[in-house]
Amino acid sequence: MRAWGLVRRANAPRGHRSEGERTADPAAAAATATADVIAVAGAARDKEASRGRELTAPPVVASSRDLRLDLFRGIALWLIFVDHIPHNVVNWFTLRNYGFSDAAEVFIFISGYTAAFVYGRAMRERGFIVAGLRILKRVWQLYVAHVFLFAIFMAQIAYFQTASNLENPVYAEEVRALDFMQRPDETIIQALLLAFKPSYMDILPLYIMLLLFFAPTLWLLQKNATLALALSVLIYAGNWQFGWNLKSYPSGHWFFNPVAWQLLFVFGAWCALGGAERLARVLRSPAMISIAVAYLAFAFAIALTWHFPRLAYYVPSWLREWMYPIDKTNLDVLRFSHFLALAAVTVYFVRPNWSGFGSPLLKPPILCGQHSLEIFCLGVFLSFAGHFVIVEFYGGYLMQVLVSLAGIAVMTGVATLISWYKSLERGAGAARRRPAVDPTGGQA
Repeated sequence: MRAWGLVRRANAPRGHRSEGERTADPAAAAATATADVIAVAGAARDKEASRGRELTAPPVVASSRDLRLDLFRGIALWLIFVDHIPHNVVNWFTLRNYGFSDAAEVFIFISGYTAAFVYGRAMRERGFIVAGLRILKRVWQLYVAHVFLFAIFMAQIAYFQTASNLENPVYAEEVRALDFMQRPDETIIQALLLAFKPSYMDILPLYIMLLLFFAPTLWLLQKNATLALALSVLIYAGNWQFGWNLKSYPSGHWFFNPVAWQLLFVFGAWCALGGAERLARVLRSPAMISIAVAYLAFAFAIALTWHFPRLAYYVPSWLREWMYPIDKTNLDVLRFSHFLALAAVTVYFVRPNWSGFGSPLLKPPILCGQHSLEIFCLGVFLSFAGHFVIVEFYGGYLMQVLVSLAGIAVMTGVATLISWYKSLERGAGAARRRPAVDPTGGQA
């Protein structure tokens, strides 16, 4: 009896009854002990079931912003702006001079990642039809933005052409806008069909086309992510075999072939819907990081031969024949691999909770990344305006640096103004509804 009492006191939960009350009724105590055992067993079963649900549940959308996406999207917008200014010394500090890929790959990958987060959640909660309509609404917004950007950009070119007092339409030729100046009636129709695209305006039509067919891709990604990615790879390989692309006006094809670049967009969406978690262990392994760093070093060595031709002597002829041309239009394998290596190294060192996000130096690119559409359109205007200033007034290194810094400052200022205005709108509408948090930042 004493032993039973010791066991009872060890197993029973602490209650409000006294010691005498707990041992006065052995039958009641035994019943309570049996209930405790059943409760413990039930809790164990619930825990195992919970683990099973966690393994089979769809990816859960994070409830806080991933500032890495905002940061690198903002930096990509800055790099695109700087790269669009010809003969600019600041170009030496952009990605394209140190490897095979450039800011375009960063922008498209993050766009796919963001679209999967935003519309994937809508498809899970509201179904395919509602999510598909939301995607089409966004496509329409991007298309309208592209049309307005085209109209204002053509007006900007015509104004600068007149202001330069040049009879020869040099600026129109540089940005592939001469056809519009000579045949505006026919060209504007082709522009509305996304067939005519001046320089600086190639990447937005690519994004429109990728998002237009994203709804069925997103549905398949949620049903079978591996199959969706495999089909994307198959389409990419088919393009290299059969040369699929869309026609451009007045001749040629799209500079960014959507049949090829869809692979990077779909890969970004695949990472957003759980692929990044599945690759986390591999990406964080020392062996993989070593391979990525080695490939980046190889790409840097090859890039040096572009700027210092004498170094090309040390590149074996068989390697040159196999490697060139490194096709940007069709997203060469070397470019895609270079982006993957760059992303692997970046993710390894920059974690979601990185303390550097609080630095005032990173706030400007983060703000620009949170308002990507507006800042991209602004960057198109600023890049051509900067080119005009350098050509017409002074083309020295100091002017090139000042023009680049001034453009980045204007982009940051406009992003700050937009963020401030949207914060006022959110504050005014908080009483009516609470807006959903976009963990990826910016627009899809």
